[in-house]
Amino acid sequence: MTERVQKTEAEWREQLTPEQYRVTRKKGTERAFSGEYWDNKEHGIYRCVACDAPLYSSETKYDSGTGWPSFWAPVSDDAVETEEDRSFFMRRTEVHCASCGAHQGHVFNDGPAPTGQRHCINSASLRFEKDTSEA
Repeated sequence: MTERVQKTEAEWREQLTPEQYRVTRKKGTERAFSGEYWDNKEHGIYRCVACDAPLYSSETKYDSGTGWPSFWAPVSDDAVETEEDRSFFMRRTEVHCASCGAHQGHVFNDGPAPTGQRHCINSASLRFEKDTSEA
């Protein structure tokens, strides 16, 4: 089991940019096609911007056409957690970091094989670490 990262709201505000805080701590969403990583094609790992936990790999990233980074699976089954989200008169499944609880985005069942899932993630909740071993 992953050890939980816990900080006060003041500590999160100090560490994160206003946009990162709004998305990760207040369950916000960035505008489609506005985030840093929606069209990123480099190889590497996407980490939680709040606690640096590895969440997604470029190996499972694909172009969903939605304007947000989309992945068909997290790096491991215990990297992210999900819960029902009934905000905005919708029924969705929220994805958050298993280590610190930072909101990442939502998961939908309209993705590609092999999982059929689309983890639709906010760039503001991620930090990309480029794989330099291929250089």
